[in-house]
Amino acid sequence: MPRSTRKQSKTGVYHIIIRGINKQDIFQDDEDKKVYLDRLSRYKNESVFELYAYCLMRNHIHLLVKEVDESISGIMKRIGTSYVYWYNNKYDRVGHLFQDRFKSETIEDDAYLLAVVRYIHQNPVKVGSSIEDWTSYSDYFKGHGLTDTKFIMSFFGDDIMKQREAFITYMNEDNTTESMEYENQQRLTDEEAKMCVMKIGCVQYCQEIQNFDKQSRNIVLKKLKDEGLSIRQLEKLTGINRGIIQKV
Repeated sequence: MPRSTRKQSKTGVYHIIIRGINKQDIFQDDEDKKVYLDRLSRYKNESVFELYAYCLMRNHIHLLVKEVDESISGIMKRIGTSYVYWYNNKYDRVGHLFQDRFKSETIEDDAYLLAVVRYIHQNPVKVGSSIEDWTSYSDYFKGHGLTDTKFIMSFFGDDIMKQREAFITYMNEDNTTESMEYENQQRLTDEEAKMCVMKIGCVQYCQEIQNFDKQSRNIVLKKLKDEGLSIRQLEKLTGINRGIIQKV
């Protein structure tokens, strides 16, 4: 049967999962993981994409990537081919290492984006290891490294110290309940979100909410978030800064 077309993300952001063929290990030691991260870094510069989170497990990989110049299919092919060539040479083997096709999940709104960052970072914890064990978690405190941290950190306020405290708290919260609730929540299209803003805000144009006094504005924003509007939708429709929306 022909392959189904990969679903395209409107935001360009994807949660990518790469597994070893027949569930076999793809990393035998720390050197293997270092080489994979080296390949990830190399092609991040060459293919030009943003990396929001990563986690290297014994037999699978999680990446949170935003397309910029090249499709995720092209990006993953470049990285995979280079790593497999090195791996096969090191272990004197031939043939495929990864499953034929990686899995990709589209990320369309901010709440789910943050939940996926946390899910990726918590993968090692599930097997009794540290949240920092071959994940991008520590990149968010170094201020430099492989991971593009600025966008994700912007959701946690403007003050650097408070950002880090809020980030640590969020990353270490239980992820399971929220994920299950989120999967059962119906996502609003941008047009549905627009109608919802006008109805709840009692306005003709969404950006009129900017002119509300602070208390009235926050009440309306909270109601809209409770209705399922994402932070990105609210920012785009109302013109209100995402930091303000995040705090409500």
